[in-house]
Amino acid sequence: MHDSIQARPLDIAVIILYLLGMAGLGIWFSRRNTTTEQYFLGGRAFPGWVIGISMLGTSISSVTFLAFPAAAYTLDWRQLVSNLMLPFVAVLAIIVFIPFFRRGNTTSAFEYLGDRFGPGVRLYGTLSFILLQLIRLGKVLFLVSIPVSLLTGFDIRLVIVFVGIFISLYTIAGGIGAVIWTDVVQSIVLWVGGIVCFITVVWQLPGGVGQIFEVGVQNHKFDMGSLGFNLSERTFWTVALIGIVSWLTMYSSDQNVVQRYLAAKSLKEARKATTIYSAIAVPTWAFFFFLGTCVYVFYTVHPDEKVVGMEADAVFPYFILTQIPVGITGLVIAGVLAAAMSSLDSSINAISTVVTVDLMKPYFARNRGDRFYLRWARIVAIFASVLMVLGAILFSSIEKESMNDLSWIVASVFGGCLLGLFMTGFFTTRIGNRAALIGLCGAIILNVYLGINAAGWVPEQLSLPVHSYWTGILVNLAFILLAGISAMICGRNKKDLSGLTVWTMKEVPK
Repeated sequence: MHDSIQARPLDIAVIILYLLGMAGLGIWFSRRNTTTEQYFLGGRAFPGWVIGISMLGTSISSVTFLAFPAAAYTLDWRQLVSNLMLPFVAVLAIIVFIPFFRRGNTTSAFEYLGDRFGPGVRLYGTLSFILLQLIRLGKVLFLVSIPVSLLTGFDIRLVIVFVGIFISLYTIAGGIGAVIWTDVVQSIVLWVGGIVCFITVVWQLPGGVGQIFEVGVQNHKFDMGSLGFNLSERTFWTVALIGIVSWLTMYSSDQNVVQRYLAAKSLKEARKATTIYSAIAVPTWAFFFFLGTCVYVFYTVHPDEKVVGMEADAVFPYFILTQIPVGITGLVIAGVLAAAMSSLDSSINAISTVVTVDLMKPYFARNRGDRFYLRWARIVAIFASVLMVLGAILFSSIEKESMNDLSWIVASVFGGCLLGLFMTGFFTTRIGNRAALIGLCGAIILNVYLGINAAGWVPEQLSLPVHSYWTGILVNLAFILLAGISAMICGRNKKDLSGLTVWTMKEVPK
């Protein structure tokens, strides 16, 4: 895929030491996993600060370390705008969402959908989440394999297989305990790696930090998009709205996040975790966009013919491998691996959780012993790992502006209407099972059409000039509208909603 940099034994040794340390954590926690409760939630005993840093590790991924700098390098900061919406949504999560998921002895986000709307909606939510996570797994694993391929000279597909197997082994063995504690370590390593890159750029620029801002401003690298409102372009308001929908979806329905709400030892600690995460996530993302601008300025001041025509996602890894001293490069690559591993292990564990709790227990293998479900949880994690590797190999052969741009399109097209389901569940009492299913059918039809439209497969006279980023917003709005109209036609919802809406919520243990 790319020309390799000569392999340097010291760098490789640093990376191997880091990987062995993560493997050791997985083996340590594997001895504690004797029940599904321990494997999925760690006995619900984690303190808030650990969960908060783990949430950062889960959300940053190699998209943060590689795709964010790539987006800033090739364009500007407009894709950061969506992340700036996080603190506003976090307030709603702290007040409303967390108490909902901690109201009972739940394990999965989709158990709530089953209680509120019935098994059909729960099944849709579960399958939609699994699909999105499998796509995310492939994307993140592909990104992290780029610098490792450059460093070692190995074919990127071989790197994908090796890294994928390693991550899956400690995740399958260690469960959520290994996932959360390795996330904490990996978040720290990621920041250290980023700071090393920043110092390297500043050290080699004649004008230092001031030159970064001077050249960046001259080339509009700090722009955040037009303030106009245009459905077909990535304007400031378009990206901001997408960000609000994205964070609402994550905080209300993403099993990776909900599982951490439930793993905290109390409601207070779960709220503390979300506050800590919101406070440290935005500066982290902004810093990595800034790194992309730094690399752009570096190659503007110190041109390199090899960078010309290089894919945006490969420029930052190339900088790391050619400009950072031997040995320290290994630490930075460990930071890239840390970013990926903290995201991938969470997704693998979350898929294992929802398949076991939302598919195996209610449908495919009812009334079995806990040891049976624990064994199947690990088997599901193995299958998810295999699909992750195959997906990453597929991503390596797709042309795209940058992985961050492609991931937005994929999430929007395949995201369905999970947000609409949870919002109507939380905030309405009139919409019941039947109305939700009618709205869901209409929203799925619209989702399929908009997905085909985004791919350019719709005849010109039947197509809509709507950017694919808007797909998720339109599908969720369509669901809410159709479900609302259906509820008015179907009549009053007669189901007992005690503890299932904001209007019927019971006291939640502190």
